[in-house]
Formats: sequence, C-alpha cells, structure tokens
Amino acid sequence: MLEIDGSRYSGSGTIVRQAVAFSALTGKAIRIVNARVKRPKPGLRRQHMQAVESIRQLVNGTCDGLAQGSREIVFRPGKPTSEQRFTWDIGSAGSTTALALALLPVLAFGPAPVSVELRGGLFQDFAPSFYHLEHVLLPLLNRMGFVATMSTCQPLILDEAGVVKKIWGIALSSRLKEQSVSDRMAEAAKRALGAAGYQASFQVLYDDSALQAGAGLAAFADLSSGARIGSDRAGALGRRSETIGKYVARQLLEDLKTGATLDRFTSDQIIPLASLAAGESRFRIPRLSEHIQSNAWLSREFLGAEVKIAGQDVSVRGVGFRARSS
Repeated sequence: MLEIDGSRYSGSGTIVRQAVAFSALTGKAIRIVNARVKRPKPGLRRQHMQAVESIRQLVNGTCDGLAQGSREIVFRPGKPTSEQRFTWDIGSAGSTTALALALLPVLAFGPAPVSVELRGGLFQDFAPSFYHLEHVLLPLLNRMGFVATMSTCQPLILDEAGVVKKIWGIALSSRLKEQSVSDRMAEAAKRALGAAGYQASFQVLYDDSALQAGAGLAAFADLSSGARIGSDRAGALGRRSETIGKYVARQLLEDLKTGATLDRFTSDQIIPLASLAAGESRFRIPRLSEHIQSNAWLSREFLGAEVKIAGQDVSVRGVGFRARSS
C-alpha cells in the first residue's frame, strides 16, 4: 500500500483527488494521511468526498474513513465498472469542475464509454471555472487525443508562446441584470486590457434560470503558437463588478508577460494527463506553484513519469499508460 502525505506541497484537496484517480488507474491501494491539513477547515469536505466516492464507483473499489472532516482514508481500487451512466451531485456549491478533473483520466482509460452528469457549483475561488475548463483545458486535451477512443494519448508540445492574436471573454451573471453586473465586469476588464495596449471583446450573458444570484468573468488570450492563456474570477458578496473585471485582466496580463504557453491554472492541471501520455510533453509555465509540485510528485510516485522543472520550462516524459482490463 502506498502512503500519501496530504500535507506536502499545496496540502490541498488536489492531492486527495489526484491520488485517488491515480490509484484507480494503476490498481495501487493507497492510504492518504494529513488530508487538507493546510486549509482553514482541515480534512475532507463534501466535494472531496464526492470525488473519492465517484471514482470508487467507477472502479468498484472500497474506501475506509470517508467522512466529512476526515484526515485519513484508505482507498482500494477494484476492477473498472461496466456501468454506462452516472449522475453525481456534490450537494453544495463545491466545484464540479474540480470533480471533473479528477474523473477525466479515469474515464478516458476505462473499458467502455461512460456518460456522466455532474451537479454542483461552477464558479468558485481556488477552483477552475466552467469556462476555463471548456475553453482552455479541453482544447489542450483534444490535441493530446483524449477525445477519441484510445489506448494511449499523445504528448503536448508548446515550447513558444508567440504573439497575442486575440483577447476575448465571457461575462455571465444570474439574477443580476438590473444591476448590469455582466456589462460592468466586461467593461472594467476591457478598460484594463486597453490600458496595456490590447483590444478585447466579451460576450455578455444574463441568466434568470439559476436558483440564486451569482456571477463569473473569464478572459482568454489566443496566441500565434496555438496556445491559449486563461483567467477568471467568481462573483461574491461585497465583490464589486469592476473589481472582478480588473482582477481578471491583471491576472491575464501577468501570465502573458512571462512568455508562458500555459496559464497558472492549466500548468498544474495538465501534468497528470501528460504523465499518462506516450512521449515527452514540453511547455512553459508562468511560475512554479505548490500545485505544480504536488502533481509532479504524484505523477512520479504512481506512474514513474519523469517530470523535470527548470525555471519556467517543464518537460513530462509520459509512460504511455494503458487501461487495466475490466
């Protein structure tokens, strides 16, 4: 049994989700200790429990200690399921996109097609937004072959950023049209980007179908190399629309200034998937983060992938992972 210390590097829920996903893929039983001890509310929350439970169901595994607040669990994977449809509800505003990231590699290397419906929050701080997942990470996965039925996936090569060809984005708010929240977020972002010499266009959306008021802004820069850099921010009580717009623009400009080919979010999200690919992936990151270190560590521990980080340059020699038989 492999023991994973959840206090290392980021000390976050990322370690829990990614370790359980790798366990399911490799068939290695794990004990996770010190789960989320660096967070204000240590131990597992509902969204982390749902990630573990969802993966457990996909591989007919067992899990001891899975409870809210738990800091230690033992996960034993079984054989991949032949079930073809699942619906999972986090039961809170917890991030469905973080759950999706944990499930993606397990689903990609499963024995049969699976349809999954996820319910929960789409925009939170410290989690990828729905728009970032849709417009930044998924296109990268498409380039790696994660869309088609496969036994291995291809490496990702993004050595050079190139120049900015287009900056665009999406401003969405629910039940806040009278306050012009979407327009105000978009205009603030455009002004900040314009001051840096960039023209940007935003799709402005208002929604009345959501259960409660909320907002999110996402901005993207398409580069001549084919890379796409993303930035986003969720709305919150007391957080002005103009503040959100400026924040998103500033974050995007910071990453562009570094010459990176992946933004600060995608940089760590892509490492586990590149570790599963056949061959060497190469890309440039804005800066080294604890989440990058966490995913590099777990990829080495579970898969034996070779992850090298030299300044902004990252290379991942993937193992050409093949699915376990059902």
